[in-house]
Amino acid sequence: MQAIITAWLIEQGVNSSYIELSAAVIGCTIILLLCSISFYLTKHQVLVIIQKLITASKNTWDDLLFDHHVFSRIALLVPFVLLLFLTPIFIELNTLLATSLIVFAKVAICFQIARSISSVLNVINSLYRQTASERYLPLNSTLQVIKLAVYLVSTILAISQVLDRSPLYLLSGLGALTAVLILVFQDTIKGLVASIQISANKMVAPGDWIELPTYGADGDVLEIGINTVKVKNFDNTITTVPTYALTSGSFKNWRGMFNSGGRRIKRAIVIDVASIRFYNQQQIEGLKSVQLITDYLAQKQLEINNESEQSATITASTINTRQLTNIGTFRAYITAYLRQHAKVHQHMTCMVRQLPATEVGLPLELYFFSNDKNWVNYEAIQADIFDHLYAAAPLFELRIFQHPSGYDWQKSNADA
Repeated sequence: MQAIITAWLIEQGVNSSYIELSAAVIGCTIILLLCSISFYLTKHQVLVIIQKLITASKNTWDDLLFDHHVFSRIALLVPFVLLLFLTPIFIELNTLLATSLIVFAKVAICFQIARSISSVLNVINSLYRQTASERYLPLNSTLQVIKLAVYLVSTILAISQVLDRSPLYLLSGLGALTAVLILVFQDTIKGLVASIQISANKMVAPGDWIELPTYGADGDVLEIGINTVKVKNFDNTITTVPTYALTSGSFKNWRGMFNSGGRRIKRAIVIDVASIRFYNQQQIEGLKSVQLITDYLAQKQLEINNESEQSATITASTINTRQLTNIGTFRAYITAYLRQHAKVHQHMTCMVRQLPATEVGLPLELYFFSNDKNWVNYEAIQADIFDHLYAAAPLFELRIFQHPSGYDWQKSNADA
């Protein structure tokens, strides 16, 4: 073909000093034109037909081949392969131009094959996420290591083509660069080891809700990679955390809560100590209309009467006899209220306890579990329960403590 182009230029009367340059320009133009046509036909004709066949197919996995651009990356190989084979045909081999084009084609083919393999690995990863029942296999990290190895091999092959040396020649020199490679890839090595530990110990998996206050991460794990873990926070921001941070430090994983069937509610109501007192008989009779503590009041009244009958000394003073207190009755009411609540998990710990009194009052802590783990519903459940208890406290002649506000001072001045 070179001889045909040269003969044609001579026939056209081109000066002999420009024939070589003109032949090279024409050869490059023909090569560029043929490569462009091949790329156009492959991408806009062949790929369109393949896409129609895949769309008509009942399988879903083959759709991933297009989603991850496997065919488009393979299609880009066609013009580079043509460039490699057409260059010796249209351009003289011993020239710098031909050598440069051939080296460029070989380097491009190396990296394009690596990109195609990377796309295929992405397809495998997507299939695994869709079908795997076990989420703890470190497939994503493993695939990233394979990608790293593929790109490393392609880089070595590309450099060998540029230097016109055997790849074995370059590999023999890697031993001397081991320390440098370890220094450069230290995060990758630590991340790989950490991902294996995370998988082996089932510490975290995509979809888990984790908290890492050190890195400002509080949300669902999107992806566990060889270098980073992506966490989607509840404000829809994305936090990237080094993979090795999950093994070198501490974090909270809420997976156990979701698997347990209940979500804990632990909150205290602070009672004003000055409002705590004994009940008299009239007050007890008034509380018998509260159905949740009817049985409690009857039982306690029976216990008090039996104890009084057995006591040798009975005085009129309430301090010398067993009496009901408003805070004890309120505590019994809260327990009964939680035990009959439809949203409280009845097979998990449910209790009301007194905490040590502080300068702001006596805390009554509610410790129980809701049977709805959804965050929005969970917040609504505990809000409804405490709304009811705050409103019910005055029925037991108890005051909820709060620091004096402007309204309190206003009322005090009005009373004065």
